[in-house]
Order: sequence, then C-alpha cells, then structure tokens
Amino acid sequence: MSNNRKHVAIRVHGKVQGVFFRASAQEKAEELGLTGFVQNEPDGTVYLEAEGDVEALQALEAWLHIGPRRARVEHLEVRKKDELQGFEKFEQRR
Repeated sequence: MSNNRKHVAIRVHGKVQGVFFRASAQEKAEELGLTGFVQNEPDGTVYLEAEGDVEALQALEAWLHIGPRRARVEHLEVRKKDELQGFEKFEQRR
C-alpha cells in the first residue's frame, strides 16, 4: 500500500520576518490540511517543516515563493525528508 504523505523542510530567504510570515504560513498550511511547524531563525530566515499529501505540500511551496503581502521572498531551500515525524497539528514556534 503506497503512502502519499511526505515530509519537507523549507528555509525561506528574503524579507520574511516582521511581516506576519509565520502566522500566514500557519494559516495556509492548516487550510491545506498539513501538519508541522514554522519558526523564525536568528539569521533572518523562516524555517518550516510540513507533512501531508504531496499535492498540498506543492501548493504550500508555491505559496511560500510569494508569502504574505508585505514579504519579499528571495528564494527557498527545500529538502525532502524520507521519515515522517507524525506532527499532530501545524504550529508557530518561537
């Protein structure tokens, strides 16, 4: 039986802190039925891990290229991970 759930880790570069990026990413992930977390990093990037259906992860990645209205996304670093973490919800971390 094939499992369509995947895990990705994404680092978002650009003007992505102080623009409601985490809250907007959480809202989008929840809308897509994804679980995981999003957090600000000391280097000014936003880091997130998400799990869910491949199509939903692709939709989140497409949204992350744009982000919320005040953000300016320069580029994404995307790593696919083999092992699911079993997150129960999608949350913002500090």
